[in-house]
Amino acid sequence: MTEFEIIKRYFGNCGVRRDDVVVGVGDDGAVLRLPPQSELVVVMDTLVAGVHFPAETCAEDIGYKALAVNLSDIAAMGAEPAWATLALTVPQPAAEWLEAFARGLSAAARSYRVQLVGGDTTRGPLTVTVQVQGWVPQGQAVRRSGARPGDLICVTGSVGDAALALHAWQRHEALCTPHGDYLLGRLNRPTPRCAEGIRLRGLASAMIDVSDGLAADLGHLLVASGVGAEMDLSQLPLSESFVAVTRSWPCDDALRLALSGGDDYELCFTVPPARRAALTHAFSRGACGARVIGMVETAPGLRCRRGDGSLLALGASGYQHFAPGESR
Repeated sequence: MTEFEIIKRYFGNCGVRRDDVVVGVGDDGAVLRLPPQSELVVVMDTLVAGVHFPAETCAEDIGYKALAVNLSDIAAMGAEPAWATLALTVPQPAAEWLEAFARGLSAAARSYRVQLVGGDTTRGPLTVTVQVQGWVPQGQAVRRSGARPGDLICVTGSVGDAALALHAWQRHEALCTPHGDYLLGRLNRPTPRCAEGIRLRGLASAMIDVSDGLAADLGHLLVASGVGAEMDLSQLPLSESFVAVTRSWPCDDALRLALSGGDDYELCFTVPPARRAALTHAFSRGACGARVIGMVETAPGLRCRRGDGSLLALGASGYQHFAPGESR
């Protein structure tokens, strides 16, 4: 197949059909119509085989995750996702692989009402780059830099699940069902918290998505806001599967994995105490909850305190692409 045959066959009708797409796939550029009095939000992520996912990950999961991780960034801005572009590099244009990849990508796009509007395909080592564009009402984007001392620190969902699945895969350890299925699902098909991000407009003072580990990403938010924080580890949201699988582990090892493992794609955000009731109301509907896990402080740095009052030393926290020996 030629490049143009690949685009037409697998990506010409990916996702939903949106009325705000004037020109989509098939021209030199997409033409998109923004809602009145809104601002454009643009995010982009690249996934590389052997770095961001095991090389044997099924193509359908790769396609789904490639879009989902970008939707998580859109969610962290409080934006509504709308359009996506794809740059796909593959060693060979294998029809079965492309069909499965497109199926996963389209499934994620349909779930979040996104239309693929352009991109590029080329030959080389398996690399997937997706850009997602969304929008927010003017002045309502939630940034990392708004946290203030006294604000509550919150996180959606649960943390550590994907990291635990990857930890088991790297050590060739089998995870018993149903816990293994759940944990692998959290690794391969993360759930972007787009609806939650929109609900947090006007409530959250600062927000970031958790991709490189809760401690590291919260640290980025704190630095951007010029503040510090203390986290209460007894309030860390851990899933039933995470607790069951790590029950025999030293407690600190499990905590460090949950704090630093990454790939959670939850939202970490801060809220002024006066808005706590409004926050509870905002999360009273829907399956995803949000838990208060700490408080913003004036002193810089992040302090992680165990339930007995002692501090947990994290050491290196979070994934860094250019750190020696780093790999997902």
